[in-house]
Amino acid sequence: MIERIFRSSRFLVLVAVATTAVSAVLLYGVSLNTMIHLLLELTQQFPSSANDSKSLAVKLLKLLDLLLIAITFQLIAISLYRLFVKPLPAEQSASLGPLDIRSFHDLKKTLIQVSVVIIVILFLEHAVEVGAQLETLYFGAAVSLVVFSAVYAWKNMR
Repeated sequence: MIERIFRSSRFLVLVAVATTAVSAVLLYGVSLNTMIHLLLELTQQFPSSANDSKSLAVKLLKLLDLLLIAITFQLIAISLYRLFVKPLPAEQSASLGPLDIRSFHDLKKTLIQVSVVIIVILFLEHAVEVGAQLETLYFGAAVSLVVFSAVYAWKNMR
C-alpha cells in the first residue's frame, strides 16, 4: 500500500513541471512582445549616434538574457517530466542532445552551464551600459569568481 502511494506520488512533480512550463511560455511571450516593440521603436527612430547604438545593444542583450532564462525553465520542465513521470527509453533519448537529461546530476550540470552564460551576458550588459569604470572592474572580478566557482563545481561533479 505505501509502495503504491510512493509510486503515484511521483505525479506530484507535475505541479512543478506545469509551473515551469507555463513560466517558460510566459517568458517566451514576453520576449516576443519585447522584440516586436524593439523593432517598432527601430522603425520609428533608427540609432544615429554611438550612445543610441549602445542603448540598442543593451536592450538586445537583455532580450537574449530573458530568452536564456526561458530556455532554462523549459529545460527544467522537460527534465523533471522525464526524470519522474515518464522516462524515455535509451534509444529515444540518445537523439535529444542537450535535452538528454537522465539524472539530477545531468540537470544540475546543464543548469550550471546555462547560468554561466546568463551571468556573462549580465556582465556584458553592465560593461556596455556603464563603460570602463572602476565599478565595471569590481563587477567583472565578482562575475569571474562566480563563473570560476561554477565551472570548478561542474568539472568536479561525478
